Amino acid sequence: MTALFIFIPPMPGLIPVIMTDKDISKFMSLVLRHAPETAGLTLDQGGWCDLASLAAAAPGAPSTDDLIRIVDQSDKQRFALSPDQQKIRANQGHSIPVDLGLAPAVPPAILYHGTALHNLPAIWREGLRRGQRNHVHLSPDPVTARRVGQRHGKPQVLAIDTRRMCRAGFEFMRADNNVWLTERVPPCYLKEQE
Repeated sequence: MTALFIFIPPMPGLIPVIMTDKDISKFMSLVLRHAPETAGLTLDQGGWCDLASLAAAAPGAPSTDDLIRIVDQSDKQRFALSPDQQKIRANQGHSIPVDLGLAPAVPPAILYHGTALHNLPAIWREGLRRGQRNHVHLSPDPVTARRVGQRHGKPQVLAIDTRRMCRAGFEFMRADNNVWLTERVPPCYLKEQE
């Protein structure tokens, strides 16, 4: 993990700001997925914002090259750059209205969702709901789903019968980072993955 060390001339009451790539990525997620106004930014209808403006608003003063490196090196590929690398957006995970321009797509017959064991009673009652986000996020494989579930506690992977869901009229979209998106998953399409 790379850390940016920013020099601030000695002044009473000020300390240097140290921002790791992870810290900057969390800031980017907040601004590009949930609250652009916290950084004084606005997103266009597709969720894009000016890369230089995002860099200027970020704590620790990263350069645009720092942001590009963070996007390129991210194993989760949460962010996308425009072809000219002048704009940036989150690939999915928004809680604010954006149109990602994703067309409906036919998913694999089975997709996966990682969650924590303590969430299972509500999931068996209500299914997978998008909550504050625009979509439910599904993984293409159980390994990725388990990794997602571990972020929330002891993980449980659920298999989703997407073939049956498609036949019932549910729509799916695939984000640029291979995360599958849908509005909801009723409990009848879920089963615990061994």
